Amino acid sequence: MFLRAIGRPLLAKVKQTTGIVGLDVVPNAREVLIGLYSKTLKEIQAVPEDEGYRKAVESFTRHRLKVCQEEEDWENIEKRLGCGQLFSLIEKWDPWGVPDDYECEVIENDAPVPKHIPLHRPGPLPEEFYKTLEAISGDSTKKVETPEKASQVTE
Repeated sequence: MFLRAIGRPLLAKVKQTTGIVGLDVVPNAREVLIGLYSKTLKEIQAVPEDEGYRKAVESFTRHRLKVCQEEEDWENIEKRLGCGQLFSLIEKWDPWGVPDDYECEVIENDAPVPKHIPLHRPGPLPEEFYKTLEAISGDSTKKVETPEKASQVTE
């Protein structure tokens, strides 16, 4: 028993190279991933619970964290995750994709949009959307107006 506890980490397979130019082997990749996934789960708490984005991030992050906690061998983790090498997962880890020094320009609703920012005006939604919205709202006495009908009334 004592030899298994001490000898197991010593006998663990160590990867010598990733085979990818510029991507070094991380000797403690499992522990690094556990830390990154734990950090992600902590930070995603800032997003409202009912948001689809939060649910998706929590789902795949919990799965990956569980695999890393259950397996000790990097080959088994890579097989179960099916996302390539652990080292590339560490290298690519950037869940929010925004640099720490990024400054966001806040545009108030009534402020003019700066010329360097493209205006995105989505087209009208199909009429079926409004019919479905009316049906699920449960209030059949209140009619939901489509943007076309609303603009005709205000003109």
